Amino acid sequence: MLVQVESKAQGWRALAVIEGSGEALLFVGRSSTQVRAGYVDAYTELLDEEEKDRVSTIRLQQWQGAPDAGKWLDKAELRLPVPAAKLMRAA
Repeated sequence: MLVQVESKAQGWRALAVIEGSGEALLFVGRSSTQVRAGYVDAYTELLDEEEKDRVSTIRLQQWQGAPDAGKWLDKAELRLPVPAAKLMRAA
């Protein structure tokens, strides 16, 4: 049996908190910079319009502990992406 192991742990993630539905994992990366750069595209591609309307916050989290025994810690709140249509209406 072949077991693939990452050479470096994916220690950061963006997690959307959806009111009434729980959470949705948006993006996982090796650094906070990588997650910050990719979560907006993931938000746009992964969530439908109804889910986007119910997202209350997006959390930037970092893994703390051993790969098989640890927990995700909140590090920051990320900006909620604003759809282009809403920007045009506001202008």
